[in-house]
Amino acid sequence: MMLLTLFACASKDDAGSGGGSQDSQSSSSDQGGSTSSDSNQGSTQAGSGPAVSLKVWGSQDDQTMLQGMIDAFKAANSDKTWDISLMVVGENDARTRYLEDPAAAADVFAFAHDQLKDFVNAGALYEVAGKWKDNVIADNGAGSVDAASRDGKLYAFPMTADNGYFMYYDSSVFSESDVQSFDKMLQVAAAANKKVYMDIGNGWYIASFFLAAGCHVGVDEGGNAFCTFNDANGVKAAEAIKAIVGNSAYIYGDGAVMTGGIGDTIAAGVSGTWDADAVKEKLGANYNAAKLPTVTLGGAQVQMSSFAGYKLVGVNRSTSHPQEAMDLAAWLTNYDNQMKRFEQRSMGPSNTKAAASSEVQAAKELAALAAQAAYAVAQNDVPDNFWEPTKALGQQLISGDNTPIQTLLDQMVEKIKT
Repeated sequence: MMLLTLFACASKDDAGSGGGSQDSQSSSSDQGGSTSSDSNQGSTQAGSGPAVSLKVWGSQDDQTMLQGMIDAFKAANSDKTWDISLMVVGENDARTRYLEDPAAAADVFAFAHDQLKDFVNAGALYEVAGKWKDNVIADNGAGSVDAASRDGKLYAFPMTADNGYFMYYDSSVFSESDVQSFDKMLQVAAAANKKVYMDIGNGWYIASFFLAAGCHVGVDEGGNAFCTFNDANGVKAAEAIKAIVGNSAYIYGDGAVMTGGIGDTIAAGVSGTWDADAVKEKLGANYNAAKLPTVTLGGAQVQMSSFAGYKLVGVNRSTSHPQEAMDLAAWLTNYDNQMKRFEQRSMGPSNTKAAASSEVQAAKELAALAAQAAYAVAQNDVPDNFWEPTKALGQQLISGDNTPIQTLLDQMVEKIKT
């Protein structure tokens, strides 16, 4: 009763504005569902109780799957008359679309976890409390719960724990031992007249080297961006990158380069679970995956790091039906529906029971992602200005720019901190 009273007292005026847009691989690394439209796939289902109208945002590639989940939710809650509209707004577009017009935003929407701070700062999300919070903490991995939290409060329901990257490889070319070292992979690939792919001309991936070297990036308590990619360790990372991109067995480009060439000219490539189906189709019985390899930093072999990311589902603070919206968000992210995402879209669950299932454990790409998780860095407070300067650095190193490395790094960090 107290919880219901709290919801009844909530004001639609609590939703604010602010934040900004981020052109990052982390937000778009879902590789699908980045488009937005106002198509409505909802339907009304009559029940014995009051009418409830909700709007849901989800990615283009998830529309059919989400509609099935919504239909099942209606059937399981037939004590109310449901009018649930499903709209196409991808996870990477959710923040921008919300900030454009908070009053027109969906009641329930999915987003990449690095957008959480902007949603919270904008007053966009209901805090997840009571039974919903207890269930989230009990059912999901600690990393995903942390990713959905801000200043000790839970603001969203974890949906996936697979927004990261690892190494796909052709097991007819590489052994399990070969893929432990980037240097060894390049050596083996060259001997086989093959290539090793990594999109170093992209800020999301190039960060692997700097994070492995012990560099840091983030936002301090005053809201100021900081980045140590230009310190002595950063120089070692940039030198390692320069050595790799200068190797004849290395190849770069967008994701289509890897999925199109693997199994032919490309024998291994760094990517994420969104490419699993395409890579499996190309490699067949030779399909395999592993954590990222080690790289040579200052003469020592150091394990490559990565960014860790999650997808979350939040409830709009301006919703007219907060309890029902919370119930729907909890439903869309429960064990059964996380398993559906794994089965239909190869998405890695944040739900610990789902992640431990034999079906998920048998997926080589998810096993590789789990192995990489031990070396991954959460991306909670990466500044918006991070992505373009790091992308530019990667492209400069790939092009063979002769500017001193320290100068390139200083220029990059200055732009990140601006």
